[in-house]
Amino acid sequence: MSANRIEKHIVLRAPLARVWSALSDSRQFGKWFGASFDGPFIPGSELTGRIVLTSVDPEVAKLQKPHEGKTFMLYVERIEPMSLIAFRWHPFAIDPATDYSNEPMTLIEFKLQSNGDNTELTVIESGFETIPASRRADALRANDAGWSHQMKLIEKYLSVSA
Repeated sequence: MSANRIEKHIVLRAPLARVWSALSDSRQFGKWFGASFDGPFIPGSELTGRIVLTSVDPEVAKLQKPHEGKTFMLYVERIEPMSLIAFRWHPFAIDPATDYSNEPMTLIEFKLQSNGDNTELTVIESGFETIPASRRADALRANDAGWSHQMKLIEKYLSVSA
């Protein structure tokens, strides 16, 4: 983690097509991530996500519980089949009394690379330097921890959905 960027890597024991499906299908993504979306991931679309408890890990579900039902906006920036899906969102937008809609969004990129029977996944969230200084450090810290959990969740999801 730097002052403006989070980067996480994992090698998943699953073929590229399975990992791609877990990332690019909004229903599958929601199962491991802990969200439900009001539509499919299509470039240029803006979706509303609602936090639900992940079905993959009871311990992470407990961490998500205080945020259950909260909504967030997700903008689908770009999809390059089998290699990249990129979203924009308002990071750590958890205070229901705050309107985040006029704040800049960070960019989240899921990059995939096939490695035999395994798939390398890199998640990068960048753009924290544009987030208001009053909440930048908290957003960076919370999302850094969150992406660590999410890497484990996708790994568990792929191992149980084999």
